[in-house]
Amino acid sequence: QVQIVESGGGSVQPGASLTLSCAASGIVVGMAYMAWFRQSPTSQRERVAEIFHRGNTAYADSVQGRFTISRDAGKNILFLHMNNVIPEDTAVYYCQFPLEAETYWGQGIQVTVSA
Repeated sequence: QVQIVESGGGSVQPGASLTLSCAASGIVVGMAYMAWFRQSPTSQRERVAEIFHRGNTAYADSVQGRFTISRDAGKNILFLHMNNVIPEDTAVYYCQFPLEAETYWGQGIQVTVSA
């Protein structure tokens, strides 16, 4: 059975740092393309970070310079390191594994940034 489990969310103050993780089991994602999305009640789902099979990364302008995507390919874990967070980062964050046969999504994890 495929399981995609996200963890690391919570409530933090502006300027704080936190790391989200997304652990996949039942599948092997290896060095495949992976991404993080986020969605708030008042906004469309936004792709915030990508990592490609060759290891290059890309970020939404809204998080550029503050977020870093990385992975532990051997353990099938994807990370999102969030630094200097701002209230606009408040959202539910989803990891995505768009494999050849099927696209897998995490369950979503809440990040709330408030003073």
